[in-house]
Amino acid sequence: MPKLVRLYITQCAIGFGLSAGFVALLLWQNVGNLQHLVTHTDAGMLAVFLLWLFNGLVFAGAQFAMTVMRMSGDHSRPAGGKRMALEPMPIRIPVEQKPRRLL
Repeated sequence: MPKLVRLYITQCAIGFGLSAGFVALLLWQNVGNLQHLVTHTDAGMLAVFLLWLFNGLVFAGAQFAMTVMRMSGDHSRPAGGKRMALEPMPIRIPVEQKPRRLL
C-alpha cells in the first residue's frame, strides 16, 4: 500500500475516533438537551450516527490537512529570509491652512 494512502487511512481513523469522543462528550454533558432528545425519539440512534458521521468527516479532513501541512520542508531553520530592522522616522507633512472668515 502506498505511504500516502496509509497516511490518509490512519488520519481518517484518528478523525473518526475524535468524532466518537466528541459525540460522547456532547451526549454526556447534555449540551442543548441533546441526550434527552436522542433517548426519547424513535430516530435517536440515526441522529447520533449522523452526528458522528458528519463530525467524523470534518475532523478527518482537518486531521489530514494538518498532517500534510506539517510535512512540508525543513523546520530546523527560521523561514522568511533576512530582514532589516526598520526604525520609525518622523516625516514632516506640509498642511495649508485657509484664512478664517469672520462673521
